[in-house]
Amino acid sequence: MSVKALSAKRRRAAAAVVSAALLIPLAAACGSDKDSGSGKTASPSGSAAAPKAAQLTVLAASSLTDVFKAAGAAYEKEHPGTKVKFSFAGSQELAAQVKQGAPADALVTADTKTMDGLKADVNDSTIIAKNRLVIATDKGNPKKVEALKNLSDTNLKVVLAAPEVPVGRYSKQVLDAQHLTVKPVSQEPNVRAVLSKVELGEADAGIVYKTDAASAKGKVDTVDIPDAQNAVAKYPAATLKTSKNADAAAAFVKWLSTPEAQKILTDAGFQQP
Repeated sequence: MSVKALSAKRRRAAAAVVSAALLIPLAAACGSDKDSGSGKTASPSGSAAAPKAAQLTVLAASSLTDVFKAAGAAYEKEHPGTKVKFSFAGSQELAAQVKQGAPADALVTADTKTMDGLKADVNDSTIIAKNRLVIATDKGNPKKVEALKNLSDTNLKVVLAAPEVPVGRYSKQVLDAQHLTVKPVSQEPNVRAVLSKVELGEADAGIVYKTDAASAKGKVDTVDIPDAQNAVAKYPAATLKTSKNADAAAAFVKWLSTPEAQKILTDAGFQQP
């Protein structure tokens, strides 16, 4: 082969190598439209993908027992694959569980004071509902309780929540404002325990949330407390900083403020935030 022919052959080979080298980054660039280096296909709209299905544990105040069961069912239906498990107790008990590192994803208390005391453990909170106090009496109201002042009657068996419990603190607030001294036969760890004592006839009357009395309709009677003498309970919700399902937990807390969730809450007697 002549020197001229050999030189031409070498030039063609070199050109082929250069062409191949140029095609590699081009193919990679085309592939990035699908992958973008994350191993996932980008959303056509460019919006963030919805949180993945998860098993959520929500710590919630006792007064939310009935309404949250309905809310949880609605949320699971709207978010297939996601399961919401609730653990109900007095807000002070829930706070203790959080501080002890209980495995959970979100927290809803019956007062802002308890939530504010957990700033190191929770993310920013949102008020999702409000509530009011009422007097629950034995069915038929045999002791003829008509107002807060009647609760100071020493012949009346009154049960209240303990003062460290939100409903107990609210109860003390309204009684102190009316300069009333009430000596309860017992102080209970949560509002449901107060209601149970009245239902079972172990107490003539007790102060509970309006929504709790409504849940026992037909089992107890209710005496309204005028707004001017009442207290407003606020329910903040927040995700826990230790949650292993942060995105899903945040989505649930955000959902609690949606029209659908708010309707479930107001239908149960809660007030909008």
